[in-house]
Amino acid sequence: MGLPIALLQLASPALPIGGYSYSGGLEWAIESAQVHDEASAAQWISDALQLTIARFDAPLMLAALQTVRRAREVAEEAGQAREAGPVMDALRTLNDAARAARETEELRLESQQMGYSLGRWLAAVCPEPQADEQVSTLLDPLTLPVAWALACDRLALDDQDALLGYCWTFLENQVMVLMKALPMGQIAAQRLLRGLHGELARAVESARTLSREDWSSAAPLLAVASSKHESQYSRLFRS
Repeated sequence: MGLPIALLQLASPALPIGGYSYSGGLEWAIESAQVHDEASAAQWISDALQLTIARFDAPLMLAALQTVRRAREVAEEAGQAREAGPVMDALRTLNDAARAARETEELRLESQQMGYSLGRWLAAVCPEPQADEQVSTLLDPLTLPVAWALACDRLALDDQDALLGYCWTFLENQVMVLMKALPMGQIAAQRLLRGLHGELARAVESARTLSREDWSSAAPLLAVASSKHESQYSRLFRS
């Protein structure tokens, strides 16, 4: 029956987590003329998607989702509440890894701010008071990949939809940056998004099949872009 309505809400630009405030280093790439037209923009976004999202953020998010989901299923079968300890220990390990993988302060603050906002959205829109208290206490600061996993669990989204939404929001946000900073017109932006559909599918498949031993967030130029952006004289975005 197509995409679940819950995924449409979670992946909507209207989700109030502040994604529009960040460029993830893309603004510096525009400032330095490495991104200057539709073709160079497609290459930059594709590289960022495949090197950082598909190989690290997305599989980490999926691991967090599967951890929470398994705990929920076991508890439901036993007819009792989930044990917080083992679940939170596993989530804390993943959350710490997500923070450690951010190579600059800007990128770290971006993930933490959006994670915090998504955590507040969870508590307000689809609350589980006991779990929300555990998250706010034990996963502070909460990163975006782990927060997204928690949201997908609450909304009963499967692995494929969770990954699709996570990767799509990255692509859409990057294209919105181009519309403001390049600038790029709406039609060109839509054409670019359409052209990236194949890259999106490849990223989702990679994230689903990548073993934990092969996770990697190494993207040196992206780290340089973020570092340069921290001292960029004129800018619209926070990263």
